[in-house]
Amino acid sequence: MGYGQWVGSYEQTVEDAMDLGVLEKLAVPQWSSVRLAADLGCGTGRTGAWLRRRGVATVDGVDLTPEMLAVARARGAHGRLVEGDLTDSELHSGAYDLVISSLVDEHLSDLGPYYREAWRLAAPGGLCVLVGLHPHFIMTAGMPTHFTTAEGEDLAITTHVHLISDHVTAALAAGWQLVELREAVVGEEWIALKPKWEKYRSHPVSAAYVWRKPA
Repeated sequence: MGYGQWVGSYEQTVEDAMDLGVLEKLAVPQWSSVRLAADLGCGTGRTGAWLRRRGVATVDGVDLTPEMLAVARARGAHGRLVEGDLTDSELHSGAYDLVISSLVDEHLSDLGPYYREAWRLAAPGGLCVLVGLHPHFIMTAGMPTHFTTAEGEDLAITTHVHLISDHVTAALAAGWQLVELREAVVGEEWIALKPKWEKYRSHPVSAAYVWRKPA
């Protein structure tokens, strides 16, 4: 998908306000009570490191890109790292208090396999937390996931638009119960980071979904 080429500048490109800042505002997850988390699409380990700082005991990660996993491995936030498809991981069924993904759903053509895999991994009563680009922003800005290579070439990564109703339909079909939904808008923080985004002021830019597996 291009992430192997992006790895060198990924963390200088992705703003924490897009995902980690939204996770900070969630009310339902009690991060410090999580014994074991599955980080699907763990990338360079940003989310795993964020979880560990909030008291999550152990985080296992899965990602398709070996270059990203190498950075995550050096970071040391994960207990186990697996190179593989996040919709068909090698992680243990029913073992995880939390399944979490950040900025990955736009690369999935179908959300169903993701939510079914998250359901397989989650323990009864466990949570699935997904944070990603808001469909409104992708459509309004016409902005697929993209980056600039070390050679200065602008590359776009295949990006799929999933409506909020698409998430709800796929997750409910897998058995999840929606317990929290938070939409983040472009405000002063984003304008300070990206002044050209003034034209998107008050537009939703990212969203976080929190699902619970019935006990």
